[in-house]
Amino acid sequence: MIVYGKQVVLYILEKHPHLIEEIYLTKEIDKKLFLKFSKVGKKIIRPEFKKAQAMAKGGNHQGFLLKISDIPPRDIDELKRSSFLLLLYNLTDIGNIGSIIRTAYALGVDGVIISGVKSINFASLIRTSSAAAIEMPIAFCHEPLSLINELGQVGFERVVADMSGKDVRECSFLDKKVLIVGSEGEGIPRKVLKNCDKVVKIKMQREFDSLNVSVATAILCDRIR
Repeated sequence: MIVYGKQVVLYILEKHPHLIEEIYLTKEIDKKLFLKFSKVGKKIIRPEFKKAQAMAKGGNHQGFLLKISDIPPRDIDELKRSSFLLLLYNLTDIGNIGSIIRTAYALGVDGVIISGVKSINFASLIRTSSAAAIEMPIAFCHEPLSLINELGQVGFERVVADMSGKDVRECSFLDKKVLIVGSEGEGIPRKVLKNCDKVVKIKMQREFDSLNVSVATAILCDRIR
């Protein structure tokens, strides 16, 4: 798959050079940096601007693109051995998902489970998460309600975010927990709320409908941990 953007490309070069299959540079770069690319031992290609734009599908590649190996999703059973999971319930916006993964990784979440999507562009997920999607164990689930029940059976405290819940600052949590967040439009279905152990919310200081889901998830992750 093709990833692009200076920050993402340099992160992969530094942390995961084994993933690199081909290197695409559209402009001259610092000699020391070029030497680092050369040491990867992969072909360095100088594509024309139109070719690079096509590879990035019109995105802002900043002159840096890579072809990297595919990164397979993790098995959910592997994630069940974790202590703090995040379940995205029917959340489909790639920008929000990437932002959530980036923050969740920084705040110590052990794994993210994405539900409600048949497939996802992993290259876009790497870009929108600033490459955190490479580090974070990510799994996919097509039947989230069944999974929520399974997680409860293996000892996870199931914590769901909803405006009907209790102020998260007033709650305590078990060492083993899963935070469940839904989309801004549809939220969490009532049948999910009934099957969870705690319903929590972020209490606002001023009257306002809600926060962006990625912002709300960041606050909840920090409070819950």
